[in-house]
Amino acid sequence: MRRAVVVLAVLLGQLLTGLGLFTGAARADEGAGRMAQVDDGTAPVQDLAGRTAHSRGQTGRVALIGVSGLHWNDLTQADTPNLWELAASSAIGSLSVRTVGNVTCPYDGWLTVSAGTRSAVGYGCGAPPVPEQQGEGAVIPDYRYLIDVAGQRNAGILGESLKAAGQCSIAIGPGAALGLADRQGAVQHYHASPLQVRTADLEKCRMIAMDVDDLIRPYLTGDRLPKVPDQLTAAQRREALRLADAKAGALLSVLPADTTVLLAGLSDHGSVPHLRVAALRESGAQGRLLGAASTRREDISILPDLTSTALTKLGVAVPTTVVGVPVQAGEHGATFEHLQRADATAQTMRSAKGQYFTALAVLQVLFYVLAFLLLRRRKQLPWIRAAATALAALPVTSFLVNLLPWSTHLELFGGMLAWWAAITALALAGPWRRRPLGPLAVVAGVTALTLAGDLLTGTTLQLNSFMGFSAEQGARYFGLGNIPFALFATGTLLTTTMIAHRWPGKIGLAAIVGLGAAAMVLGGSGLGSDFGGVIAFVPGIAVTALILSGRRVSLVKLALFCVAGGVIVMTFAWINYLRPANEQTHLGRFVGQVLTGEALDVIWRKLQAMLGTLLNPNLMPIVIVAVAFLVYAILRPEQASAGVVPAAFEHSPALRAGLIGTLVSGVVGMLVNDSGAAVLSMALALAIPLLLATGIGVLMRREQSVPGVGEQLARVTK
Repeated sequence: MRRAVVVLAVLLGQLLTGLGLFTGAARADEGAGRMAQVDDGTAPVQDLAGRTAHSRGQTGRVALIGVSGLHWNDLTQADTPNLWELAASSAIGSLSVRTVGNVTCPYDGWLTVSAGTRSAVGYGCGAPPVPEQQGEGAVIPDYRYLIDVAGQRNAGILGESLKAAGQCSIAIGPGAALGLADRQGAVQHYHASPLQVRTADLEKCRMIAMDVDDLIRPYLTGDRLPKVPDQLTAAQRREALRLADAKAGALLSVLPADTTVLLAGLSDHGSVPHLRVAALRESGAQGRLLGAASTRREDISILPDLTSTALTKLGVAVPTTVVGVPVQAGEHGATFEHLQRADATAQTMRSAKGQYFTALAVLQVLFYVLAFLLLRRRKQLPWIRAAATALAALPVTSFLVNLLPWSTHLELFGGMLAWWAAITALALAGPWRRRPLGPLAVVAGVTALTLAGDLLTGTTLQLNSFMGFSAEQGARYFGLGNIPFALFATGTLLTTTMIAHRWPGKIGLAAIVGLGAAAMVLGGSGLGSDFGGVIAFVPGIAVTALILSGRRVSLVKLALFCVAGGVIVMTFAWINYLRPANEQTHLGRFVGQVLTGEALDVIWRKLQAMLGTLLNPNLMPIVIVAVAFLVYAILRPEQASAGVVPAAFEHSPALRAGLIGTLVSGVVGMLVNDSGAAVLSMALALAIPLLLATGIGVLMRREQSVPGVGEQLARVTK
């Protein structure tokens, strides 16, 4: 107990002083926020928002080469010698090109570079429009449609920032024109091909962008991406790569010597998202990993980071609406093979994710049906208990498998199976197996400790996890995801109620409040960067504590607990907002969105996403069957479960309190998170099987304690 109090005090101290827990950068799936500016000790300039920034000298320049559809498997010395040489002399990493939809077309990719925040044109996804030449420059036709009709209020931020800073720019190709256009759609200097420019032409301006569309053009059908994974043969793709490489080589051959080069695979090429190429060539970058604080990953960056990087390298202040931060060259040892494996791992996870959740839903439904039939007959109680324990141990294996590297389905499922067997055996084979709460304590404890340890070590286990997030999906790159929150909250509440069962009274209440608050701080601080989870966790902890203390829980109190959760998370967000822009998470950026009036758009998008999960065929069956079984088991205990649930509650009132707190947290979490039903379904998937395992353990103990006939006769004789 003393150790728990000390840990909590340290965490709260770090929170109040702003040290450690609130470091890190912005999550990439929310709207706008204040972004970083680089202080290199030179003269200050003013940005569009009037903030002070520092300018580099006027000698360097930046060239952004966007090769739509390019990923690391494409680069070979034989087919792409120019791009190969460029990447080999650069810092390299993976680029997540996710914008608004699951798949990013070239139009949306270049529009995101222009806006510095995830953007989409709003209709069929395909190639960017061809600009109309006007003297040395050009104009994007119907450009104001993006701002006035499509709602892309930030379109043109990159070009407008350059123009306001007195910097000219050169665009080569339609996508580059879109990326560098100002708010009126005008481009200062435009060329349709790199063959039209010479070194002297490029020396006029410090910002150069080129759209290399040769690789993506064969995929387009009527200027739209196909709805198939990959419609080109290997030979056709190699031919397209050669054309793209030749165009990139034409520009590289005439670039001035002092040019910083950014290479980016700006879009997808079919119906399946991939991690794309990101490379930065400048002095000292060769052989290093390329990442960004926006993802907190040393080898992953996002599209808006390109906007921030270009402006920062040119000494132009980054506007407040730009979400990205400058990319950073990290540790040495970057290889093409490492980045190829990263995409292969993401694709392995993606290809099996739907089947995994379908299998999980089927197992849950089958378990409850069989448990209902067998429990009514009081048959096979040990086997039902083992099955319940194993079912509850399954979710955490999706995180633990990432303790070792894997890239194939065999390695993935083989590792998960090994962890599943180990946790189940630990729960059922140890000396605690004789105690009704033993298996629950092991599975819930392993789940909570795994996720707590992951938060404290950079959330490496949640990346590329069935229950976590994947980089190519672009929803989250660090922190506590919505499904992991459900498992973390449930595991924590059940574990702390076991402490309250063992040490009832003040010690048990202190454990629930103290350890629950510590877990909440982990989730809501910069380590977890979880917004809705804090709102849901507070009422779960409070309800559990109130029930254990014998006090009544009313709807008014429940509402006040939810409000308290909102106040606490906004406090987290406000403290985070006060930190430097490049250290903010999406919590701090939400405060900025409230101040700029953009918060309602974010809330509306999340509400739509939450409602969309209510019809999910994999999630809702888990919720329906688990809740139906629980309600029926409580209302008709002897008919439904041979009294298993009442037996568990009678054995441990603390367990009853913890289960109610878990349900409250799960329901509130479903309502305030965009993952919706996924939160409640995973909370139930962990809690209800463990409840049944506990109740069966109680019944088995009662049966073993009943005296046999010989013992009864002996007692009568005595």
